[in-house]
Amino acid sequence: MEKKEIKMIDDLQTALAGLKTKGEIKKFLHDLLTQQELSDLARRLRVAQMLSAKIPYTKIIEETGLSSTTVARVAKWLRSDVGGFRTVLKRNRGKGVKGKNVKV
Repeated sequence: MEKKEIKMIDDLQTALAGLKTKGEIKKFLHDLLTQQELSDLARRLRVAQMLSAKIPYTKIIEETGLSSTTVARVAKWLRSDVGGFRTVLKRNRGKGVKGKNVKV
């Protein structure tokens, strides 16, 4: 990755960290992403929630419309050392899939 790209990504992360309310985040994402990009990100989060709730891949694919490859990729990220999905799922515990608590 180029130095300029790293700086732009850092600026994006700083911008996201500076948002304080759900409303601010909603407005920023609306301005930043196309509807399709936003939907794609939301589906990946949904997959992480469903995987954490031990929902089978077949049900996840059916509900989200994502490919088995994408579901497997999210599963890999969920297990990774980075822990971004786990952090989000822990902080939003109880707001998981169809009233089920999301296990992390």
